[in-house]
Amino acid sequence: MLRAFVAGELDLALRERLAGLLAELRPRWPQLRWVRPEGIHLTLRFLGSSAPDALARLSPLVRSAAAACPAFEARLDGLGIFPARGEPRVLWLGLDLPPAAFELQRRCEAAAVAAGFAPEPRAFRPHLTLGRWRERAARPELPGVEPATGRCRHVALLSSELKPGGAVYRTLESFELAAG
Repeated sequence: MLRAFVAGELDLALRERLAGLLAELRPRWPQLRWVRPEGIHLTLRFLGSSAPDALARLSPLVRSAAAACPAFEARLDGLGIFPARGEPRVLWLGLDLPPAAFELQRRCEAAAVAAGFAPEPRAFRPHLTLGRWRERAARPELPGVEPATGRCRHVALLSSELKPGGAVYRTLESFELAAG
C-alpha cells in the first residue's frame, strides 16, 4: 500500500519564490514543522492508502484528464490557517486559479471515483501547505505575501512516505497538460 495523491506541479520560478517565502517565514514560527520547498504541490485529489492495482487503474484516467485540460497560471493569494477557528494546525498559502484548473480538479476527482476510490466529501480549496504546528499555539496574525504567478504544466501521481523530518514524496508518473 502507498499513501498517494494527484497533484499539479508548479514551475521552477514559482517553486523558487516559495522557497524564499519559507525562508522569510521560518523565523516567525520556529515551532512549525515546515514543508520542504521541493515538496510543495497543489493537491488535486488526496487518495490516501492505495493499493498498486488501484493506482494502475487510476493512471490512464488521470492521463486522460490532464490531456483534456490546458496548462494554467497560478497566482499566490495570501496565507491562511486550517482550521478556520480555534487552534491552528496548518499554515497554507492560497492560490487564485483560472476555471481550467477547477475543471482539471473535477476531472481528477471523477477519475479517482471511476478507479474505485471513495468520493471526496470536501470541496476543493486550492492551497499549498507550508507547515504544520507541532504543538498547541495561539492563532497568529498573518503577514501579507508578495504577489507571484507561475505555470502548472504537469499533473503527477505521487506517493508520500511520512518520516520524522517530514514527508518524502516520490513521483510515480507525470502527465503533461494540454497546451494552453
